[in-house]
Amino acid sequence: MTTIPSGRRMEQAAVNALRTLLQSHDHVVEEISGQNDYGEDLFVTFADAGRVTNDVIKVQVKGGTSWRRSYGYGVPVRQHAETWANGNVPVFCVVFDPDTEQLYWANATEQLRRAGHERRQLRTIRLPEAAVLDDATLAAFVDKARAYVGGYRGRNAVLAHLGEMAGVTFDRSDHVLHWVNEYDEQLIFWQRPGEFYATLLHSDLDWEPTRITPAGLLIPGGASFGAFGQNYPEEIRQLIPFPCIGGIILNMPEALWLASCFASTEWARQGSEVG
Repeated sequence: MTTIPSGRRMEQAAVNALRTLLQSHDHVVEEISGQNDYGEDLFVTFADAGRVTNDVIKVQVKGGTSWRRSYGYGVPVRQHAETWANGNVPVFCVVFDPDTEQLYWANATEQLRRAGHERRQLRTIRLPEAAVLDDATLAAFVDKARAYVGGYRGRNAVLAHLGEMAGVTFDRSDHVLHWVNEYDEQLIFWQRPGEFYATLLHSDLDWEPTRITPAGLLIPGGASFGAFGQNYPEEIRQLIPFPCIGGIILNMPEALWLASCFASTEWARQGSEVG
């Protein structure tokens, strides 16, 4: 008599647990045939107030205690790195632990894309122990997943790409400008509406966020640059041989690009108070 492997029973129990949770909140779940290992088990189409949306994800589901790690749970990437990172639909990983009877989740596509921008090879998707998926946390999970899916569309796709590259998350209302200098280094100017400062993200500085203001942009001989460089005495502005901002030395094209960024986002800082 043919027996069903215990591992298969556990994987199906995991799929059933996730399907039951999602369907109980009116989300649409379609199981992918298990005949071939393409790295995904479910298509999930999210619903909003009882209506089906256009937001879809794929899910790789694992079940059992063998996926436990010191940080929570881990799902090996194996041969799926390219399809999970660069497919048209983002992929999430979910693990069901039969001992705790809990589901845990992680955004596999986001982790792989971030590792790629950092030129790291990611072998395992990490699911933090705190990333529990249940009735109480499902709404927050859906919001995050739908926001990520939305990042694949139009301007949001650009913001999502730049955010993954720099390791930050941009809001749709943020003013984000991107530039590549002559050394192939990438700079991102990030202005949130209502904040008196902007943030500079520079690939050559490991994307460390630096607060910057027009008054802190020093351009040599910049007396004619209006508000720029006002944090510095006139004699320094006239004599310093190189541009700088926030302790970062710039070349002249970078300084002029930042000046244009500040000029184009002046409206976003109006009415804000200097902290």
